[in-house]
Amino acid sequence: MYRFLLTPRWLGCLALTLVAAALMVFLGNWQLDRYRGRTAINERIDAGATMPPAPLRDAMAAPTGGPGTAGPAPADRLTWTRATATGRYDPANVVLVRARTVDNTVGFEVLTPLVLADGTAVLVDRGWIPPAPGAGATTQPQVPAAPTGEVTVTGRVLASESGAGAVDRRDGKLETRRIGVSRLARELPYPIHGGYLLLDQQTPAADPAFQAVPIGHTNNWQNFGYVVQWWLFAGMSLVGYGWVARREARREAGLDKPRPPVDRAAEPASSASA
Repeated sequence: MYRFLLTPRWLGCLALTLVAAALMVFLGNWQLDRYRGRTAINERIDAGATMPPAPLRDAMAAPTGGPGTAGPAPADRLTWTRATATGRYDPANVVLVRARTVDNTVGFEVLTPLVLADGTAVLVDRGWIPPAPGAGATTQPQVPAAPTGEVTVTGRVLASESGAGAVDRRDGKLETRRIGVSRLARELPYPIHGGYLLLDQQTPAADPAFQAVPIGHTNNWQNFGYVVQWWLFAGMSLVGYGWVARREARREAGLDKPRPPVDRAAEPASSASA
């Protein structure tokens, strides 16, 4: 009854169905990996809110190159954890990260190198500030001065952002669109750590003009939805092949004969039209 499945046409259809199902399973597994990765990030974000901060050296390896170089990136398992460092801010190399939105307002995040006792530095994201009043979103704001003397900071360990573009120096400040640590290192006169700190606390206290950069959780459930979607599609493709094959088998066996057309004109008139 199903001997026709061995014909070249049906074997080709089976091969295409299996390839399509395998591809959909692969895409589902890929989304499952992304779901697990994003879930791990959310767990680190939540844990970092209550965990005691570790020394910077435990969160990021110190750079070993010369000026203008960056150290290794922090391990994934250490991102979003808290670290603390003590040093002196370098106000001559403030970095403005433009086009950053907080509460639906476009402004700037302000990064300032914290130079440590060993001569290396770590970038500290001190917070977000709006553009100057009445100015455009790309106009440099008035940046609050960094504290002088020794400063102790505690913040979240973050990795360099992808897609780092050009870094410009304008009016004595560096400007960029993305926080690319390796790219920013080329503009600085000392080696820097391969990640940066998103400020939580600072001694002496941070200027109140700064607004804390909000920490958002990743949308891991969207990836889980894609997992279910791709796996369902894979199952549906196999079921669809089986349904079409069964229909063809019944047709060849004469079990599904076409029905004769119905002559509506020959049907008796209904009582409603009598």
